[in-house]
Amino acid sequence: MTERIVEQATFETAQLVAELERFLDQRGSLLHAETSEPINQKIGNFRYGVYAFFDYDGEPIYVGQTNEQLRVRIRRHLTNQRTDAVAMKVLDPFEVFEIEIWPLPDFEGQDMNASIARRLNWLERAVFDRLIEQSRFKAILNEKDPPLLVDATAVIPTGVRGRIVSEAVLKLRGHPDTRIARRAETLSLLAKVIAERRVQSGLRRTLLTQAKRLAWLAEKRMNELRGQPVSDEQARS
Repeated sequence: MTERIVEQATFETAQLVAELERFLDQRGSLLHAETSEPINQKIGNFRYGVYAFFDYDGEPIYVGQTNEQLRVRIRRHLTNQRTDAVAMKVLDPFEVFEIEIWPLPDFEGQDMNASIARRLNWLERAVFDRLIEQSRFKAILNEKDPPLLVDATAVIPTGVRGRIVSEAVLKLRGHPDTRIARRAETLSLLAKVIAERRVQSGLRRTLLTQAKRLAWLAEKRMNELRGQPVSDEQARS
C-alpha cells in the first residue's frame, strides 16, 4: 500500500513538472507595447512579474511577485515546497489548477532598483484587488495584503493564464471528496501551526478563509448529490 502511494505521488509530481514547464515555455503570448509584435521569449524566463494561482473551481487562492525570474519563483512554490506560504500551510500546491502571470518585459535586462520595486508592488496590489473582487469569498489565502500604492500612470499588463494539471492527474485529484479531504487536512495543519506558534492576525484570517472554502466545497458536494446549487452569498456567509 505504501509503495502504491509513493508511486502515485511520484507520478503526480512528474506530471506537474511537465505541465508547468509546458506553460512556462510558451513564446509569443505577450506583445511589445509599442510595436504590438509577439515577444519571442519564454514567458517563464522574465525576471520581473506577478503571478496568481487558481484552484479547481477557478477561485483565486494566492498572489505573489518575483524579481528573480517567474519560472524560479513559481517552481519553488509548487515543486520543492521551500517557501513560507507552503511551509506555513497557507498554500497547498495540490490545490493549484491554473496559473496566471503578468510579466514586466520593459524592465528585462535591468538590475533591481527602486523604480522596478515600486512597479512590482503596485502591480501585485492591483492584481490582488482585482482577484479579491472576482472571488466568491471576497478573500484570498495570502497571509498579508500587498502594500497599497497609487500610480495614475500604471496599468495592469496583459496576463497569460493556463492550466497545469494533466487529464491523468485531474482524474486522481479532481473528485470533490478527494479535494474535501485534502483541504480539511491543510486546514488542520494550518490550525496546528497557529496553535504552536506566535503568529500575526493575518494567518488567522487565512485560517478563516480556508475554513469558508472547505465549508463551501463540502456544501457544494452535498447539494450536488441533492441536485441543488450553492450560491455565492452562501459562500461568503
